[in-house]
Amino acid sequence: MRALHCASRRRALAVALVLGLALAASAGLAATITIVNVDGAGEGFNDPTPAAPVGGNTGTTIGQQRLNVFQTAADIWGAILTGSVQIRVQSAFDPLTCTATSGVLGSAGPISVFRDFAGAEYPGVWYHVALGNQRAGFDMDPAGNDINARFNANLGQATCLSGSGWYYGFDGNEGMLIDLLAVVLHELGHGLGFSTTTNGSTGAYLSSFPSVYDQYLLDKTTGLHWNQMSAIERAASALSTGNLVWDGPAVRQRALGTLSPRPTLYVDSPAAIAGIYRVGTAAFGAPLNNPGVAGLVVQANDGVGTTSDACTALVNGAAMAGNIALIDRGTCTYAIKALNAQNAGAIGVIVVNNATSSSPPNMGGTDPTIVIPVISVTQADGNLIRAQLASGVQVRIALHPSLLAGGDEMGHPLMYAPNPYEAGSSISHWDVSATPNLLMEPAINLDLTQDVDLARELFEDIGWFAHVTAAQPDPQSGVMTATLGRNSPNPFGGATTIRFALPAAGPVDLAVYDLAGRLVRRLARGEHAAGEHFVTWNGADEGNRRVAAGVYFYRLTATGRTTTKTMVLFE
Repeated sequence: MRALHCASRRRALAVALVLGLALAASAGLAATITIVNVDGAGEGFNDPTPAAPVGGNTGTTIGQQRLNVFQTAADIWGAILTGSVQIRVQSAFDPLTCTATSGVLGSAGPISVFRDFAGAEYPGVWYHVALGNQRAGFDMDPAGNDINARFNANLGQATCLSGSGWYYGFDGNEGMLIDLLAVVLHELGHGLGFSTTTNGSTGAYLSSFPSVYDQYLLDKTTGLHWNQMSAIERAASALSTGNLVWDGPAVRQRALGTLSPRPTLYVDSPAAIAGIYRVGTAAFGAPLNNPGVAGLVVQANDGVGTTSDACTALVNGAAMAGNIALIDRGTCTYAIKALNAQNAGAIGVIVVNNATSSSPPNMGGTDPTIVIPVISVTQADGNLIRAQLASGVQVRIALHPSLLAGGDEMGHPLMYAPNPYEAGSSISHWDVSATPNLLMEPAINLDLTQDVDLARELFEDIGWFAHVTAAQPDPQSGVMTATLGRNSPNPFGGATTIRFALPAAGPVDLAVYDLAGRLVRRLARGEHAAGEHFVTWNGADEGNRRVAAGVYFYRLTATGRTTTKTMVLFE
């Protein structure tokens, strides 16, 4: 079955073939992503305006540089993932919604979705066409393209984010411009897997069926995944900031080594408001640490207009010295507020949002002279603190010792679920509280690189990759064959491993390599005691990422002798 659905956004690459067929034939084959140029003559990719090469992009016209960026993004995803079915991205530069201060940079989504095809991992769920094709092992819509991608042709003009514009380099040195490569990587991510086909505003499934993405959206308030909920429950879940998480095992495993400790505001007293509060962070100022900065909260007062916004020098410097400033958002930049507080002797800043929101805002800006920590809180939390100032509010700004920035108490990464609902952004992004910034957050951040971070593991969760589940060595040929398959709920543990026996006691070195001789995973090194010893491999590389199906070999050096044998991993 198939349904047209162009509004959802997501992306991934190819691996799985028709169920029951070996993957060895396609092992190591990079996914082919083709950019299909649908721009007209003289526009978009065909813009003949001369341009000087920039940041590794050797194109000599605006159009060629744009095309080079798109192909580079396609090549990055292609190198990460493998597959046998070409992925066609229908691409164009068009005028998109934009004003002088805000605008849509780009959008991408699947042109069609499929369900209940041979090779589908789960029955009765929608798959974006690119993923569906790889699992089916053939192109289920050979006459059509797979992803529709549109990018803003007016960026940088007076009526569209004036003063900005696209940066076409590959080196991340965009300055005040917007890095097109990061935006294309992000939007391809939506087209290839990072989105749901379910209407987050109403909670309604597409044609009465959930998407494979919905199976991993977990609402912490109900304990249910989206494919277990009613439409009313899903609509409420989409507004449940801090309670909607990704429950896929591959993402949870990688998140532990990707996300940083969570920035936190500890309110120690008075008892009426004591507790742990979520905060937004600033792009400037001192980085948060432990034990952090502690002090009494004092309302900033600049004596002008709205006296609590600290947009001019503070008049209550004597009270502010050695304490933490409480400042209202608005009127001027975050950096100006923080600098005025610092100049008055404050040792930290708490900015209170000036509008109702479910998440505290992250704060942009630059000022290397600001050397105190700066955080933000929601309007509701700020009002709680303000109401208790006369009683003396003691706080500490620090990092939480066990919680992740962008994760819940159990290590699930948070999904973006603001209240009110944001069409095109809610549900199909990581939450903005993630630190470091992730590629698939709802806004493009300046510190992004070509790393696709947790998006790769999300694709693994929804079915792009195979996992090692069993192995059988051939005593005659020395070849060890392994079966691949998805294993729930924990593909990284249990008996789903290849088992290697180590020889008698002594020094040992055991490692897995690919056919090019590159190290995949070192399994043992150094001395081991006498007795029966075994080492297992769960099919993950040194970065704890699942390897693709294909041919590998392991090398065991022990007691002065080296043994090398081949392994073939099958679907």
